[in-house]
Amino acid sequence: MTRRLFHVLLACLALTVVACGGTSDSSSGGGGSLSLVAYSTPKEAYEEIIPAFAKTPEGEGTRVKQSYGNSGDQAKAVIAGLPADVVALSLQPDIQKLVDEKLVAPDWNKTPTDGFVTNSVVVLAVRKGNPKNITSWDELVKPGVEVVTPNPFTSGGARWNVMAAYGAQIEQGKTPAQAQAYLQELFKHVPVQDKSARESLQTFTSGKGDVLISYENEAITAQQKGEDVDYVIPDQTILIQNPIAVTEDAKNAKTAQAFVDYAVSEPAQKIFVSKGYRSVIPELNDPKEYPEPSGLFTIEKLGGWDKVMQEFFDPEDSVMQKIQESNGVSTG
Repeated sequence: MTRRLFHVLLACLALTVVACGGTSDSSSGGGGSLSLVAYSTPKEAYEEIIPAFAKTPEGEGTRVKQSYGNSGDQAKAVIAGLPADVVALSLQPDIQKLVDEKLVAPDWNKTPTDGFVTNSVVVLAVRKGNPKNITSWDELVKPGVEVVTPNPFTSGGARWNVMAAYGAQIEQGKTPAQAQAYLQELFKHVPVQDKSARESLQTFTSGKGDVLISYENEAITAQQKGEDVDYVIPDQTILIQNPIAVTEDAKNAKTAQAFVDYAVSEPAQKIFVSKGYRSVIPELNDPKEYPEPSGLFTIEKLGGWDKVMQEFFDPEDSVMQKIQESNGVSTG
């Protein structure tokens, strides 16, 4: 009963988010409405993509209600009843939760882009001019360096950050035990863990910390908003791939699928690129603006999300559960 009540409350909270600031109406027409439930960081991109979609023949007149939050809570809210026609979350395991609940089709990723709508990499955002001379993962564990990253038990972005930090150690030739020890030391330098990547960006730009582990697109968003931040792309970092899917109970499934198709098309992908994302259409990525790190790796190199979720993010017994417990931080 307690768990069911918690999920219902989550759904109500997410519905409040939709009502309070996340709606976008296109010009008059007969396109009906869609509900987009997304993780926190692509809000600025979707606010341009949605009206552009509404001008297409497939999307003419469509109104899109938007809800944004940390990826894990958004998935839970949809499971608890938050209306969603399209879900755009931070990482594949959050979509898998919806597949397991029969809310998204098992073949959601059988698309030309493997179900992904955007790419990015994990970077190290620093203060303007990089006063602490942060150039690699090594500097993050030096005395006196404060690191900001979200809680990996609530934020999909934080899980990407953790696996980037861990995988970077493996890329440098360290053993899994040494890489885990690095994570243990790293989180001793993290004074605050927000619930989402966007909240962590706000914490950092408000003056907390020396370095923010972040999506590349979040660092670029901060710069576009005039924040005094720079960012470093470490030689060893992970390729972030963000999924999108139509839900099984979409009220307007044809239009919902048209929206997903539009999101991975060239016009929408150019908008994503303008907001700091790396496109799923490779030729849209200018290598001068989006250089490929020499030690770029994928989650598959670390065993894939099924293995990683159990080994690193099980709230009862995992690498990060033990680290959080030792630091007195919640895994809830």
